Amino acid sequence: MKKLSTCLWFNGQAEQAAAFYTSVFKNSSLGHTARYQDASTQALGAVMSVHFVVEGQDFVALNGGPQFSFNEAVSVVVNCDTQEELDRLWRMLTDGGEDGRCGWLKDRFGLSWQLVPRALTSMMQDPDQAAAQRALASMLHMNKLNIAALERAFRGG
Repeated sequence: MKKLSTCLWFNGQAEQAAAFYTSVFKNSSLGHTARYQDASTQALGAVMSVHFVVEGQDFVALNGGPQFSFNEAVSVVVNCDTQEELDRLWRMLTDGGEDGRCGWLKDRFGLSWQLVPRALTSMMQDPDQAAAQRALASMLHMNKLNIAALERAFRGG
């Protein structure tokens, strides 16, 4: 494992979540599954944690119990190269989840994601701040981001 990894807290869904996330992203893999060795906090042999890697990022899915749940204070950002990639990920991640505004969504486990076109990042860093502001204004009216519409707004069209 790398020096830093992200731990995602689940209430009995760690194994399903890790399998789902590794099915959504092409460059991913499942790792070690640890099981509870005594029945003091969970059932003996129940899945405690699953290590997995998505696009080079290490994650641990932990079955910690019902004490905590996800909220929008933390999200996973995915920088998308094409509209096709963004559309595919949006479709898969919102299956059983929900659309959000400005490229945000929640998946079926309640984890928040931001699907951001790399083109938008370039637009926002452009020295032409008026163009960048037009792209930003366009984005604020979208749920799933549309690269062509953002580019039109950026160009002033």
